Amino acid sequence: MEFNIITLFPEIVDFYCSTSIIGRARKNNIMAVNTINPREFTNDKHRTVDDTPYGGGAGMVLMCDPFFKSVKSIERKQNSELIILTPSGETFNQKMAQEFKGKEQINFICGHYEGFDQRIIDGLQPRAISIGDFILTGGELGSLCIIDAVTRLLTGSLGAEESTIEESFSDDLLEYPHYTRPAEYIGMRVPEVLLSGHHANITKWRKKQSILATIKKRTDLFEKFKQKQLTKQEKEILKEIEETRGEE
Repeated sequence: MEFNIITLFPEIVDFYCSTSIIGRARKNNIMAVNTINPREFTNDKHRTVDDTPYGGGAGMVLMCDPFFKSVKSIERKQNSELIILTPSGETFNQKMAQEFKGKEQINFICGHYEGFDQRIIDGLQPRAISIGDFILTGGELGSLCIIDAVTRLLTGSLGAEESTIEESFSDDLLEYPHYTRPAEYIGMRVPEVLLSGHHANITKWRKKQSILATIKKRTDLFEKFKQKQLTKQEKEILKEIEETRGEE
């Protein structure tokens, strides 16, 4: 997997991608991260990449030429994706991360300042993606979020491959709570079922906790979960939850 990030601030990308899971994945050649600075494709001594907006207004707008040339400098692979980070894009989620896992190459265009000249979007036809309904200074954090989410899914990037199966959103449920030693801390005890060694009961408890957390925090996800082909155990758990609610 190859990630190419077009950014005015490559140091942000390089620092983050040199640490933790992504850093190990790079070192082990599971994935590669490259940065392209649009300033390298300017011709003036100030390496100008932005200008004032036509029609007036606050802020500076990123110019077409440096970004077109930056994209052109990438040796595009056949199975690749060109992404532009923008608040107006489709919202990134775990399903999209799974989709991107199958790509050979993902290329990001990161903006800054007031935004892009619209012709960058019209001419290059990137896929517009947002990481949420809020505004950031630039697209670097958004691209790093996507890189992080996708890298975790690549074979060999995590110590235990089953970790990606049991994480939140993998089956339209939030993840169950985790505990470790000691068994009791300032009066708070680990649930007895987790200390029992009874794997079937532990599995059921974890599933039930996932469902309860999703009902409480993400009713939208729970509605999606209910529409799926549920297992016998999941149906039993839902029945238990409904019966408990009826008694309250």
